[in-house]
Amino acid sequence: MDRIEIAGRSLTRRGVLSLGLGTLGAGVMAACSNTPSLPPSSGSASAGGASGSVIDLAAYDAVLAKGAVADASLVEANSWAKAIKARGVINRGGTDTSSLFSLRDPATGKVAGFDAGISQLLAKYITGQPKENLSQVTVDTRETLLQNQSVDLIIATYSITPARQQKVDFAGPYYESKSAILVKSTTTNINSVDDLAGKNVATQAASTGVALLQKYAPKANVQTFDDNPKCLAAVQQGRVDAYVIDQSILLSDVAKNKDVKLVGDPFGNSDPYGIGLHKGTDALAFVNTWLKAMEADGTWAALWKATVGQVVKSEPPTPPAIAS
Repeated sequence: MDRIEIAGRSLTRRGVLSLGLGTLGAGVMAACSNTPSLPPSSGSASAGGASGSVIDLAAYDAVLAKGAVADASLVEANSWAKAIKARGVINRGGTDTSSLFSLRDPATGKVAGFDAGISQLLAKYITGQPKENLSQVTVDTRETLLQNQSVDLIIATYSITPARQQKVDFAGPYYESKSAILVKSTTTNINSVDDLAGKNVATQAASTGVALLQKYAPKANVQTFDDNPKCLAAVQQGRVDAYVIDQSILLSDVAKNKDVKLVGDPFGNSDPYGIGLHKGTDALAFVNTWLKAMEADGTWAALWKATVGQVVKSEPPTPPAIAS
């Protein structure tokens, strides 16, 4: 079985790329802040640097610079996009703590990553500039922010589920991921999901990780935390033995923290990530059409290479099919 280097560790291809990184998509905590205009940058930030990023910032900025801009008639014909263009900025619910998907550089204030890039490229398509206002969300607040229209969309490794589809619309999926197990780098007695029996295992409250552990590790002692940083800290501090959640989230944790590692093969069903949108509006058709075009013209693959591809050393995977 092929092996892939991830942050200095060798994992099987199945252990990394059950990620069917999907079709063009879009960016998980509670205060509102503006993402400034994106300044030119050069080189790649590396794990352990000031920002904790492993993203190739020069390549990232190049992707944004080449992003398409919609014909004015397309935007004018869509009420959701028209309102965003009139405002001049897209309001995203997301996170700025994920090193591969959406991370804020404390020195510059710039947010970059796969999810952040999706949002900024969509903003450019609508307004002509890759500008977003980022509202931090948790797994508990995403639907509420969409329902009260505090944000235009949610891009935050947001899993599409039937229960959530009752409350919000999902464009995409633009990415797929199974679940994985994160432990301390010194841990030797957990090497698969079967080894979680009797162990203290963290996952995010109100996430799909809770049901997943009930099904695949029913004898684990599950402890829930509000968000990814708290789950990660619980492992690092020895308060839990392992942390189970979507592999995409754990890849970011491993990329910037030398004291943790992934073990075993990914498990569970593929978890499709979508762009959360207001229920029953014309946003869904507009965003899905843009996602399909973004995949076809190579923008999605270029963004993947500048972000996730800096850790997953392989060619971009085939994205999942976008719903109509």
